Amino acid sequence: MSDYVIITDSTCDLPYSFVQEHGIVIQPLEYTDGTQTYEDGPSTDLKQFYSNMRNGIQYTTNATNPEAIGKNYRKILDQGKDILHIGFSSGLSCSFNNEHITADEMSQEYPDRRIIVIDSLAASMGQGLLVYYACKMKENGATIDEVADWLNENILHACHQFTVDDLKYLMRGGRVSKVSWLLGTLINIKPVLHVDDEGHLIPLAKVRGRKKSLTSLVDNMEQTMGSLRDKNEVILISHCDCYEDAKFVGDLITERFGFTNIVYNYINTVIGSHSGPGTVALFFLGDKR
Repeated sequence: MSDYVIITDSTCDLPYSFVQEHGIVIQPLEYTDGTQTYEDGPSTDLKQFYSNMRNGIQYTTNATNPEAIGKNYRKILDQGKDILHIGFSSGLSCSFNNEHITADEMSQEYPDRRIIVIDSLAASMGQGLLVYYACKMKENGATIDEVADWLNENILHACHQFTVDDLKYLMRGGRVSKVSWLLGTLINIKPVLHVDDEGHLIPLAKVRGRKKSLTSLVDNMEQTMGSLRDKNEVILISHCDCYEDAKFVGDLITERFGFTNIVYNYINTVIGSHSGPGTVALFFLGDKR
């Protein structure tokens, strides 16, 4: 049985301690403030990043860099190891396409090695959730093909529920119109979104008020878990510098369903640039997205 390494993009939002413990290789995306470009990664001060956004700094983002992908791949392949890359949703970034092309090129250079690139069709800790289970399988002795098969069979069971606190960031990204932003802000509308089966972030509902929007994440969870409720080893919640709101969601989940293994972490710069401070996102396994 060949040895292999799990790679994922920095958009997975898993705690860095988990990444280190399980030997995951992170492929960074990039973000820029218009004057300088930075790598998304554990060295970023995310609290300061979201403070900058609140103070009016607008960030843009870049996909994974093909040259950097090849460099990461070569380090692993030169060690005689195979690669399982669980990538950021192709519905949200061209990163997966860059990784897929690089994998094809590197496979010709290293014909005796395996490079499998999986489109997670997921974002943030939805991507992280798939990585979490892949790592558990690998450490329990699963082969690269067994893990890849499980991922392909379960990608659409990785459920995402998001809500944002300020519509202006979605408006800037073209996800809501300026009229919807103005009207929504006026009457305190908070959108609830999810990632669909094609990996796109789409509106799910509109509710009035922050507390109702947070509660709706858990309501939607109840509706979508279905037969996979007992398969959830962990619940993941990410946020854009609003831990108290994320904890409110987590406490409600514990109260309603009894889940206690809940992991919280910041949303990365790349996704946060588009969703904005105050975003809360919930991830779990369910019958449908």
